[in-house]
Amino acid sequence: MNELIEQKCAILPDQPGCYLMKDRQGTIIYVGKAKILKNRVRSYFTGSHDGKTQRLVQDIVDFEYIVTSSELEALILELHLIKKHDPKYNVMLKDDKTYPYIKITAEQNPKLIITRQVKKDKGKYFGPYPNSHAAHETKKLLDRLYPLRKCQKLPSRVCLYFHMGQCLAPCVKEVEDSTYSEIIHEISSFLNGGHSQVKNDLSVKMHAAAESLEFERAKEYRDQISHIELVMEKQKMTMNDFTSRDVFGYTVDKGWMCVQVFFIRQGKLIERDVSLFPMYRDPDEEFLTFLGQFYAKPEHIKPKEIYVPIDTDIQLATDLLELKVIVPQKGAKKNLVELAEKNAVLALSEKFHLIERQEERTIGAVEELGEIIGIATPSRIEAFDNSHIHGTDAVSAMVVFVDGRAYKKDYRKYKTKTAAKHDDYGAMREVVRRRYIRVLKEDLPLPDLIIIDGGKGQIEAAREIIEDELGLDIPIAGLAKDGKHQTSQLIYGDPLGLIPMKRTSEAFYLLQRIQDEVHRFAITFHRQQRGKNSISSSLDGIEGIGPIRKKMLLKHFGSLKKMQAADKDAFIESGLSEKLATMMVEHFQK
Repeated sequence: MNELIEQKCAILPDQPGCYLMKDRQGTIIYVGKAKILKNRVRSYFTGSHDGKTQRLVQDIVDFEYIVTSSELEALILELHLIKKHDPKYNVMLKDDKTYPYIKITAEQNPKLIITRQVKKDKGKYFGPYPNSHAAHETKKLLDRLYPLRKCQKLPSRVCLYFHMGQCLAPCVKEVEDSTYSEIIHEISSFLNGGHSQVKNDLSVKMHAAAESLEFERAKEYRDQISHIELVMEKQKMTMNDFTSRDVFGYTVDKGWMCVQVFFIRQGKLIERDVSLFPMYRDPDEEFLTFLGQFYAKPEHIKPKEIYVPIDTDIQLATDLLELKVIVPQKGAKKNLVELAEKNAVLALSEKFHLIERQEERTIGAVEELGEIIGIATPSRIEAFDNSHIHGTDAVSAMVVFVDGRAYKKDYRKYKTKTAAKHDDYGAMREVVRRRYIRVLKEDLPLPDLIIIDGGKGQIEAAREIIEDELGLDIPIAGLAKDGKHQTSQLIYGDPLGLIPMKRTSEAFYLLQRIQDEVHRFAITFHRQQRGKNSISSSLDGIEGIGPIRKKMLLKHFGSLKKMQAADKDAFIESGLSEKLATMMVEHFQK
């Protein structure tokens, strides 16, 4: 514990609130809430911790706190601060998996659509469905049963759906609002468990049609009944009512938490969601934070009620989520929570070796790299590479790795401006200067290690800017390559020398991933620039041919070669005026 933290801990209040942990660059790396700030914050700096918490504590050099009037207010503030600062050690729901919904649009002439985005647009949403196939099969069934429009834009005349009795033809006649209201009510009833009644009604119609010797119509009713059974009754009923509910169960082990969620809609278990993440507090606190973040995502629509494990603070969860929170005490409802917990235990045990392997390849590799070089763990690594062909279309690229993982949000591309042709060292000086002047001006996070994909000359060029010109103290290393442009050794030190590395070590594999990524990023950018320049140069200098007409011509002819062989009529056919067409022919003749 450093002196600043020790002094701050001594004056912490005995009140609820939020605390924000910071690293040596002042970046917020963890946000938490506490019933009593004094006890919670001090606990990080006393006693022993598991590996993940210990790693967090090692990175903390300062903290600040915000006092609140209640624990609920602290929880709400914690969720807001996590969303605002995106701290790397916090529980974040990184899984962008979304489920499909069936939506009745709120248009004058409504229609049924499949969507994965839930918006506040007055439309009616039903779901989520376990997969896209289930949603589309259900919509297909509803399209056959209810005559809402199927087209995106109203046509000028009726279509086949009208003749099949599956559309009211709002394109040619006005449909009463009461008619739409009745259809929407029936669809809502169907999707909320009323499909049995629809099936019974169709059965009555089928028998009536058969008695009237309308066998084709009877067959249509029979097919519709079969389709309802196929689509709507595949899944086993889990409850004897049709209340929408989510069931939560969780387990903890070795500093990790696994939360399992069962989505129950229309009395059926339609899908589950599993989340695994490291935890740094008591399980009940971590679970409350998870609940708040889970329902903050727009695709997670709040159900009528949720079931939670026995240790959950019911009152706090109810106040936070503003919905009915239940701890089932017996029967089928309790069994559902226990089943979710059992699934969480299985998921955590099955995934543990994969998680540990990933930790080894990322954070473990970063720690190992720091030990090999002899510096503090380089959590943030920025790598540079140049790309050009004989000095033309020279570009540079920078990639960022945080805790051993690519952090693509901070990748940057550079077109060199001042460096002379064929001057790799000058290009490296220019790009490094531009990057870190901006970092200093905008107070962006500085890297813990800079890696140059090049030899000693490029490293010295970068060091000249970093140390001599900008006065920054950032370790700079390079990658020595073999004949196949693959990483072979690390270049580091003063004077520069080769650092031997085991080719089977995780640190070596990390360097290979960084080299491959920065090289890929630079080459991709170079190809984009080369493609743009080759197109532009052939059509430059023709008065009246700007970027839009260039694209139009390339789209029409397909290639510059065909454009060069074209006559005046071909250019007129492409959309040019006679004057411009003549100029194009003359240009290519020259």
